[in-house]
Amino acid sequence: MTSPEKHRRQPARPADLRRRSALAGEAAAASAEVETALSTPADPTSAAFFDVDNTVMQGASIFHLARGLYRRQFFTTRDIADAVYKQAYFRIRGVEDPEHIAQTRSSALSFIAGHTVAELEELGEEIFDEAMAHRIWPGTRALAQMHLDQGQRVWLVTAAPIEIASIIARRLGLTGAMGTVAEHVDGVYTGQLVGDLLHGPAKAEAIKSLAAREGLDLSHCSAYSDSYNDLPMLGLVGDPVAINPDPQLRSHARQHGWRVRDYRTGRKAARIGVLSGAVAGALAGGVAAGVSARRRHH
Repeated sequence: MTSPEKHRRQPARPADLRRRSALAGEAAAASAEVETALSTPADPTSAAFFDVDNTVMQGASIFHLARGLYRRQFFTTRDIADAVYKQAYFRIRGVEDPEHIAQTRSSALSFIAGHTVAELEELGEEIFDEAMAHRIWPGTRALAQMHLDQGQRVWLVTAAPIEIASIIARRLGLTGAMGTVAEHVDGVYTGQLVGDLLHGPAKAEAIKSLAAREGLDLSHCSAYSDSYNDLPMLGLVGDPVAINPDPQLRSHARQHGWRVRDYRTGRKAARIGVLSGAVAGALAGGVAAGVSARRRHH
């Protein structure tokens, strides 16, 4: 006979229990906030704008994209090793000069040069499923759904490529996305940007343009971000919210009475989030810079 002992479920580890408790608390808190907000009448002039990296999704979306493309042999480790080091040095030390910034901008999306828009969109769908879908913060997703349920439109606003931003928005059932636009000719990427990265002040300009076109009253709108760099966007709206904020944004939010929602688990996770954001950005920038250098060499 089979011993009953073999059928007994193994006790959960303390770390697993803590993680389950954290997720349960996160879901409950988000649900309570949603239920309260749903009693507010719909306002056609209001909308919500969400940053993506570390706000909607854990980590940097362009990092997940670059890693997925690397696995599909878009480039090699050797191509990016030196560039990653340089990017990490500048980002972590906080030392940047105009020449470095210009180089970063010019090479930001060069790793897709020569590939087609259709190819990137198809692979982006695959990469979302394998690397991004499970990284969506449930609490942030619940907040976005709250706005949709109130009859509001919801846009993602991110420095990530517009193709990836649009995939994320579509998979989450959102209205749309605004992201960095890469130049393409006859459906083939040139490796150059149209304008600049959608970052910092550029996000605010994009939102103002959209609001004018869609008849939105920004004082009735909400914006969500994790980064102090998004103050131009957050400062535009009547309801700015700090999600998983970096230390500077957390301090600013508290000083100005903004809502703060942190879906990370514990202080260790918060510290890791700050460092991983810098490293992910370094890798993403390094990927672009490395491939750009390789193409110039060839």
